[in-house]
Amino acid sequence: MKPYPEPLDLKRVRVYPLAQRQSLSDINRLLVNPGQAPRASTPETQARIEDCVRAVIAAREKRASVLLIYGAHLIKNGAQLIVNRLVDEGWVTHLATNGAGTIHDWELAFQARTEESVRKNVATGSFGTWDETGRYIHLALLAGALRAEGYGCSLGRFIVEDGVNLPNRETLEELLRAEPGHPLSPARAELLQTMLVHQIPGGRIEVKHPWQESSILAQAFRHDVPLTVHPGIGYDIFSTHPMFNGAAIGRAAAMDFQLFGRAVDGLDGGVVLSVGSAIMGPQVFEKSLSCVNNLRLQDARPIVHDHTIYVVDIQDGGNWDWSTGEPPKDNPAYYLRFCKSFARMGGAMHYLQCDNVAFLQHLVQHLSGL
Repeated sequence: MKPYPEPLDLKRVRVYPLAQRQSLSDINRLLVNPGQAPRASTPETQARIEDCVRAVIAAREKRASVLLIYGAHLIKNGAQLIVNRLVDEGWVTHLATNGAGTIHDWELAFQARTEESVRKNVATGSFGTWDETGRYIHLALLAGALRAEGYGCSLGRFIVEDGVNLPNRETLEELLRAEPGHPLSPARAELLQTMLVHQIPGGRIEVKHPWQESSILAQAFRHDVPLTVHPGIGYDIFSTHPMFNGAAIGRAAAMDFQLFGRAVDGLDGGVVLSVGSAIMGPQVFEKSLSCVNNLRLQDARPIVHDHTIYVVDIQDGGNWDWSTGEPPKDNPAYYLRFCKSFARMGGAMHYLQCDNVAFLQHLVQHLSGL
């Protein structure tokens, strides 16, 4: 049998200071005020937004879940203050995003700039190879794992607390020897290995976040609103860092998937808002809903019911009326994952072709009376 080739040695990847990157987005030009006049929408879209407002109000009156699932473009389009208003006022009970959604959020809180030219930087081998982004997100997750915290909570805490306190290496070694079978032993071992290989000392690592007031991660952490993160191994730019640790990323994401399921379990009469998440949102939601229904049926409980799903994207939905069900396989609209998956999830699914920031502006202004 022919042996597999040696894997790429990512520890040899050269990284650069984040300040050297030519960032394409600046927080001062990016942020959209919640009270700012939104873009006009069609009468049909406006009617669906008003239906969504009524559904959210009804859900909160029932103390049912209201999940906001969003993609990274929501951050790059400047919707942070709008989302934070929804969190502040208790309209949203759970937030979920992908890895890129947290990377842009963190970079803006840290240095007020984010985004880079993929085309130019891949050609020079510098796409994503920015030291602070990969280093600090990894340290936040490695430290959070010692508290059994997931990705969103760990990084939110890191921003709010302006850094992290790491145990010293001797303490980690002693704990591993004394309690090798402890549930936290894998997390302790991963942190110890990272500290040894990358010469990271124990103690306080101060990382200031001067623009944290705009961060969704930080605001969710302050309000104890779960924000779960659902990355993919190799999807995100921290995969290009010498500290890249799939175990740490996977452990944090696994905790968040379980936490996401708790929100799904509260969806009877609740609302799902999937805003600009073409892949992560529908894929994670369908698996989580299946897990929840599996557990409910074991306990002789009814499956999740009476929930409403609003899917928002700027595509035309394949020119298909999704209120009639899903199209046949020979129709190109059948392959729009962000519509098809949610259409299969029970309850009522509504598709809105709308700019994601405009949708949230309309939503928050109706709910908040702005």
